[in-house]
Amino acid sequence: MNKLELVEHVANETDSSKAAAAAAIDAVIDGITKALKKGDEVRLVGFGTFSVKKRAAGKGRNPATGEEIKIPASKSARFKPGATLKASLNKAK
Repeated sequence: MNKLELVEHVANETDSSKAAAAAAIDAVIDGITKALKKGDEVRLVGFGTFSVKKRAAGKGRNPATGEEIKIPASKSARFKPGATLKASLNKAK
């Protein structure tokens, strides 16, 4: 499912326009992004938790030349599914 399909689904489920559904989805994504940028967790009960994972700087090797390179520290978003989501995914059809 891509964003356009998600917008159509939300619009159909909520009996609203696609523009309103797109605005709502954009607001949710923006809110999650802002919270993660501040270093906060975003917990959606029954769905899961978004968090920021910090990765320390390290050393690596260029596979083509074998030259040692520095890998800078970085942050990435993580998602841990909640129990309800896990259960619904693992339910027998």
